[in-house]
Amino acid sequence: MRLRTEWRASFALVGTVLKYLSVPLVIPIVVALIYGDPVFPFVATIALTIAVGHGLEQLDLEPDLQIREAMLFVAISWLAVAAVGAVPYVLAGWGTESTLADPVNALFESMSGFTTTGATVLGEISLEQHSHAVMMWRQLTQWLGGMGIIVLMVAILPEVAVSGAQLIESEAPGPELQKLTPRIAETARILWLVYFAFTAVYIALLYGFHLAGMAPNMGLYNAIAHGFTTLPTGGFSPEADSVAAFSAIVQWTAIPFMIIAGTNFALFWHVFSGEGHRFVRNSEFRAYIAAIAGLSVLLAGMLYTGTAPALSGLGGVTEGVLENSLRQSAFQIASLLTSTGYATSDFVEWTSTGKIVLLFAMLVGGSAGSTGGGVKVVRWVIIFKVLRRELFTASHPEVVRPIRLGGNVVDEDAIRGVLGFTFMYLLIFAIATLFIALDASRIGYTLTPLEAFSASLATIGNIGPGFGSVGPFGSYLAFPDSSKLLMVFLMWIGRLEIIPVLVLFTGGFWTR
Repeated sequence: MRLRTEWRASFALVGTVLKYLSVPLVIPIVVALIYGDPVFPFVATIALTIAVGHGLEQLDLEPDLQIREAMLFVAISWLAVAAVGAVPYVLAGWGTESTLADPVNALFESMSGFTTTGATVLGEISLEQHSHAVMMWRQLTQWLGGMGIIVLMVAILPEVAVSGAQLIESEAPGPELQKLTPRIAETARILWLVYFAFTAVYIALLYGFHLAGMAPNMGLYNAIAHGFTTLPTGGFSPEADSVAAFSAIVQWTAIPFMIIAGTNFALFWHVFSGEGHRFVRNSEFRAYIAAIAGLSVLLAGMLYTGTAPALSGLGGVTEGVLENSLRQSAFQIASLLTSTGYATSDFVEWTSTGKIVLLFAMLVGGSAGSTGGGVKVVRWVIIFKVLRRELFTASHPEVVRPIRLGGNVVDEDAIRGVLGFTFMYLLIFAIATLFIALDASRIGYTLTPLEAFSASLATIGNIGPGFGSVGPFGSYLAFPDSSKLLMVFLMWIGRLEIIPVLVLFTGGFWTR
């Protein structure tokens, strides 16, 4: 039996990725020097990444990636980066009672960061125990993972850009890659430039509110931290109360930027290029905005009339208060639909009607080509069009009716891919829910069906918070290690759209 996948080429480029991961590790070192925190965890991690990266590069000095090697490279890169990202947590917590000193917890937090899931094992007390440098690394992992580590590598490394189209297609969220320029490396640079620009504008606005006295606790550190975790739809806030810790103007400002983060970034480039009409004509964007607006209005009505929330809570009184009802509804819907995971209200305390609306938002997901997680809006659009076609052809069997998206006919192979992905997504999600429930029962951990359901959905959908103990102000710490490792796997495959990871477990991928 002969291997058909040149794994050495894939692992050699994984080594290159790890070497370059040492560069952003300088940022928490700077933060550590400013705040007087220990720098050893980050210096040691830099040495480790360079050493391991250099060693892997020796496996193949001139790597050539075909489609199998590209898929292997993308999948292993994300796993390796998450593993290395956990090292500073373990080293910083060594010899203490830190939650992240445990390797499983550290890997969970790191994978959650890089995949922009936002699920955490840290509670209110745990957040306060960690240094500014460790927390900045935690937030930076989300920003790096938002637009995509491989997209960044394609943008800056010529040896990776050679197979850039295959790599980005394996990593990019959504069923299709929109090439903005003839050269894929230039497309990658454009996407990262747009991403960086929105991040910088958002940080400037937040810090500007602080200087103007409208957000007293939004200092420069918090502004950067929330810039690093909003645009990637990550949700790792250094504040135990998340965005609820800040003034109403900060919450209102976060809403459009979460919506921007869940939008296909290619559309913004078209706007900057004078083709703003593409926004209006894009059927996925229209459906995306309609979903956010419709669910926000529905939930606002529930909050205003008192049929959704608890009578009191972190978000303040909403019954009969129009502004707060609109703000709380728009924020929670934008956050969960785009998989950001921030919260301004403890919706765990809401009534079942409000939770159902939020659960529906979690299932929708962001747009293809965005930093948002979930199934993606474009897939739901195609599925609904397929269902409508099936109903039509049932009474008109002689009619050939293609599926159109934005005026273009969708290839039947692409439709099968969408249906196959959605089926696998829901199947894995269901199996994981059952495992999580049984595993919790095994150790005597009380877990309701809704909590198990939402924990599975929140991790495979890269959403972060769920309901019950894993709500927006809860944590995943109490789960057994076996469940945490399963959730690490769910976050991994969820970020990479399932196929590039699961295909590695098939015999046909490796052998001739």
